[in-house]
Amino acid sequence: MSDELILTLLHDGDMEAYKQLFIKYYSPLTEYASQYISDEDAEELVQELMLFIWEYRKTIYVEGALKSYLFTATKNRCLNAIKKQQYHQRIHGIIYEKLKEKFEDPNFYMVNDLSENIQKAIHNLPEKQREVFVLSRFGNHTNVQIANKLGISVKTVEYRISQALRILRIRLKDYFTLLFF
Repeated sequence: MSDELILTLLHDGDMEAYKQLFIKYYSPLTEYASQYISDEDAEELVQELMLFIWEYRKTIYVEGALKSYLFTATKNRCLNAIKKQQYHQRIHGIIYEKLKEKFEDPNFYMVNDLSENIQKAIHNLPEKQREVFVLSRFGNHTNVQIANKLGISVKTVEYRISQALRILRIRLKDYFTLLFF
């Protein structure tokens, strides 16, 4: 089947013409694309091109030879894929450089570890001490506001906060030496 006939029948939605187009050009286009990009990407790119041709068969306009159109379209798609890959590599390089310092800094890991252990230590406080401590330190409430909210005395609030801090100091003592050196 000639390329002109394939194009004419393809415009009319003839599936047999599409099969002939695929059989005739899939392998050569894939080999051509693999000169620019990896074999796996080349296959995917040509499959996408063939799908594009089928989806836009009624509106596609081929000036000149079908073969030239297909190889030019393949080359253009390969060049776009290369540009996209280079862009992604450049972005990954920028992100890597920005994060590299953080990951090379041993304190980065200690801070995460410390943060996790602080959260665990707070979670493991006795309920009443935890409630008062969280309201004080994370809720930004004054001792008077906490006392009013919980219906307890200000002295009780102060005592529970001091007890919570004492427990936290004991549970987190290994980290205090790291923080001050």
